Amino acid sequence: MLRNHRWRKLSFFLLLLLALWVILAQSCMKFRISDAQATVKFTNAGVALQTHYIDVDGYKMHYVSTGSDSLPTLFFVHGSPGSWTAFERYLMDKELLAAFRMVAIDRPGFGYSEFGEAKNLDDQSRLIRPIIDSISNGQPMYVIGHSLGGPVAVKLEAAHPGSFAGIILLAGSVDPGEEKPEKWRPWLINTPLQYLVPGAMEPANQELWYLKKDLVKLKDDFSKIHCPVWIIHGDKDNMVPVGNADYAGRMLVNAPLVDVTILKGAGHFIPWNHFTEIKKILLKLPEENIPGQPTKASPLP
Repeated sequence: MLRNHRWRKLSFFLLLLLALWVILAQSCMKFRISDAQATVKFTNAGVALQTHYIDVDGYKMHYVSTGSDSLPTLFFVHGSPGSWTAFERYLMDKELLAAFRMVAIDRPGFGYSEFGEAKNLDDQSRLIRPIIDSISNGQPMYVIGHSLGGPVAVKLEAAHPGSFAGIILLAGSVDPGEEKPEKWRPWLINTPLQYLVPGAMEPANQELWYLKKDLVKLKDDFSKIHCPVWIIHGDKDNMVPVGNADYAGRMLVNAPLVDVTILKGAGHFIPWNHFTEIKKILLKLPEENIPGQPTKASPLP
């Protein structure tokens, strides 16, 4: 009798914990802050932040911008999971603001772009495209993609060649051969287990499953890139191996410039841990973007 009573108490406690986790999982780890909070944060840093929404066939896309609309544009695309806030340090930087207008998006399914509704690369490109059209100001625009934002950047330019004056891949996940088979992911998409996945990890799990096939399809898109490409990768990246940088360099056969920078001892989080090195490269973009001079960077060491 006493054993049964203890078992009932333990079962009730475990069910209570499970219920609490399901509730918390839907509200935590969303990797986002409200527009109001972000505006205050930027104002305190002395930078004016503009927040925007655009409706794309009933799908609400969210993005932010800083800097003068008359300047060339840096267009930031975050990885998975994440939101535009991944690049807030860049959007606040006074030297970058003197040279560029900066725009950072919430990719589909993240931040405030229909949170939870992840999309494949084709759909992401379609949903992001109207933002690019709406901010076009006749000045050069450069797209910067981190991690899964890397293949999104390639897809955006390949779908509409000439959109960007250059592409910057930060630890870009572009090589299908480097993707490990993860057959457990569908169990977290199509079963009740999905409700146990916290916050932004759920749409991240969805799009990472799509990515396996997306990167195979992306092979054909590299030859459509006719703008300069800067590849920055850490040689100690355990999440997106440095082999992705070598692969991108080999696939970009029509890019007039492929500049590869391998950061010694760097891991996957280079946008934050190697801000200074990346910032230097970004500040040199306008002067290095010289059309009609096809060159290739030296091969990876």
